[in-house]
Amino acid sequence: MSMSTKLLDELRNLVGSENLLHKPEDLLVYELDGTIDRALPEAVVFPANTEEVQGVVHACNTHEVPVTPRGAGTGLSGGAIPARQGVIVGTARMRRILNVDPLERTALVEPGAPNIQLSEIAAEHGLFYAPDPSSQKACTIGGNVAENAGGPHCLALGVTTNHVVGMEVVTASGELEWLGSYGPDSTGYDLRGLFIGSEGTLGIATKVAVRLLPIPETVVTLLAIFDDVEHASETVSAVIGAGLVPAALEMMDRVTLQAAEEGLRCGYPPNAGAVLLIELDGIEELVQEQVQEARAACNKHGATEIRTATEANERTQLWKGRKGAIGALGRIAPNYYLLDGVVPRSKLVETMGEVSRISQKYKFPVANVFHAGDGNLHPCLLFDERDEGSTAKVLEAGAEIMQVCVDAGGALTGEHGVGYEKNRFMPLLYSETDLENMRRVREIFGNSGTFNPCKVLPEGTGCGEMAHQKGALQAAGPEAYV
Repeated sequence: MSMSTKLLDELRNLVGSENLLHKPEDLLVYELDGTIDRALPEAVVFPANTEEVQGVVHACNTHEVPVTPRGAGTGLSGGAIPARQGVIVGTARMRRILNVDPLERTALVEPGAPNIQLSEIAAEHGLFYAPDPSSQKACTIGGNVAENAGGPHCLALGVTTNHVVGMEVVTASGELEWLGSYGPDSTGYDLRGLFIGSEGTLGIATKVAVRLLPIPETVVTLLAIFDDVEHASETVSAVIGAGLVPAALEMMDRVTLQAAEEGLRCGYPPNAGAVLLIELDGIEELVQEQVQEARAACNKHGATEIRTATEANERTQLWKGRKGAIGALGRIAPNYYLLDGVVPRSKLVETMGEVSRISQKYKFPVANVFHAGDGNLHPCLLFDERDEGSTAKVLEAGAEIMQVCVDAGGALTGEHGVGYEKNRFMPLLYSETDLENMRRVREIFGNSGTFNPCKVLPEGTGCGEMAHQKGALQAAGPEAYV
């Protein structure tokens, strides 16, 4: 596809020449996000406001050119990859915190605002924004809305959809709409909830109204150390079974711990088989009771040591490794394939055994770091894409892990989204009738196939050219396409 000079001129008039990229050397950094698939756009535009977003969408629709929305590009399912080339609409210039209302405990922000910036500003009023992805310092609120992002502290408080009350959106057809309400309830169908997690296939959020929460009175973080993943997994079920719902319940295995400690110096035990990070918050007296219950569960299931952090700097140090774990794995291998599956907590031990088996079968080291409290696994397969055939092979391994998650009664994604990476696996969970109804929802928002194409749903012509999909499809097996 070759973009017309006329469309480039229209885009230049809309956003200014300094906010339009179309030279090949400028486009290279936009050919991928946080996963391993790649495709080069024909242009990237950076609108400054809602009106410019609307103008860009109308211009692209008129010329029948695909549009791919993009936040910070930290996504891990290929959601921001321009699968059919066309125009990437980046929200990097739309990053203002428009309003914080401490009385109503709400804020209105633009989609390009970094997640961490919202909590930093809200903290001035004794408030915070709950969803906190590990990429919190870079990822944006608009991207979080698109993927329904979660994070380590979403076990008790929920993910993005639980904290967004409404949005101004430019739909795929270029119409301007407000979805949701500042009130406690809104009548009719929940279009706000439908848009959240739609991965840029229904439109682009241009303003997002979010709910803020009071900063807890007391926060205590426990680091429980185990000889192996099995005992740590059993402890997860025991903690939840005791009636506790921690603010966070995270696990890291030996490979992850060693990489994080070597790269970040967090004070993790280098020879541990696994650790659990258990964070409890709330009223002082209640938290102290919960700490004792959590410690008892850890001791009962083989914890060799339990460390306690109550001061903010101590807790930050413990979380430093968890938040930076994926980057630290670069010390082991130049590339990684980070998966995102969900299984029932009762199946954690069994599933982790299968992940280890698949890792050994394909001869890829695996590092496990995941939201253990809600069964959201993040096995990270380490490889070197310079080795011939390694990319196709690692995708085959990933497909087998996804199949294991589904067979265990789980799901394809907990927070990273389906995107391009896993759209061909959707028939593992949904019938053709289900998928057709999802396609019809897109049409209602004006997406005829050119708005973030090839994402979420299995597609036909034009979506299979990226070779990274092929090995994964073969590994999924013929029953995936019945």
